[in-house]
Amino acid sequence: MTGERLFTTFYLDGHLFGVEVGTVQEVIRYQEMTSVPLAPSIVRGLINLRGQIVTAVDLRRCLDMQERTPDRLPMNVVVRTGDETVSLLVDEIGDVLKLDVARFEEPPETLQGEAREFIRGVYKLDGKLLLVLNTERAVSLDS
Repeated sequence: MTGERLFTTFYLDGHLFGVEVGTVQEVIRYQEMTSVPLAPSIVRGLINLRGQIVTAVDLRRCLDMQERTPDRLPMNVVVRTGDETVSLLVDEIGDVLKLDVARFEEPPETLQGEAREFIRGVYKLDGKLLLVLNTERAVSLDS
């Protein structure tokens, strides 16, 4: 494959993740959430986005990472998949990166367990890896 892809990047527990720009509706600061009784543990709540009710999914919980400390509020990366709009809760927003498709690699063998299902692949950058998130898997509520 040839060409370039654009990624919106963000951080979780110091790791750099990315989703394709075409799936991102917007990036916003922390929004108050309404909890949802009996919802899967990855659902932190619902947010009201200018009249649209959006499910907020905590990516730390999806990836079995430690909980965010109470003094750090998450940011929202609002993504569209099919006919759904979902907010991915992340620690910090990064940059938009343009990357050569030819540099895309399969997930490393060291990535094991549940987390492997959420990662499409990686890009090796200067001194770090960009983990490309499988957005459809991350927003599926059967985690």
